[in-house]
Amino acid sequence: MIGPSEVDAYLSSVPQPARGTLESLRATIRAHVPSAVEGFSYGIPGYKYRGRPLVYFGAAKNHCALYGLDSSVAEAAGYDTSQKGTIRFAHDAPPPDAFVRQLLDLRVAAIEAAEDAKKQKRRKKAEE
Repeated sequence: MIGPSEVDAYLSSVPQPARGTLESLRATIRAHVPSAVEGFSYGIPGYKYRGRPLVYFGAAKNHCALYGLDSSVAEAAGYDTSQKGTIRFAHDAPPPDAFVRQLLDLRVAAIEAAEDAKKQKRRKKAEE
């Protein structure tokens, strides 16, 4: 992942009101998961937590989106989603911070659970 300067360049190229929405999402992510590493991948800004993808965000012509999260939760909340974890919303109507934090918590928990399972598997293999 390329660093925050690349993210700044991306955001400066996005027209308002989408830019303000993405900047708000960026602030929420950075505040809620301060250990996440900001970068740029797949042509959009993103974050990694413990070396694994946490979340990406971007703007398209008709919407903004979060990528890599649990879209089933977002679908239940009435957002336009895809099976691969995309959550779409209007440029000027970002999801509430509390909802974004909930989605981030679910993703952090999934990353930590996968990490714990991997450690247990290694321990078990070492004991054999």
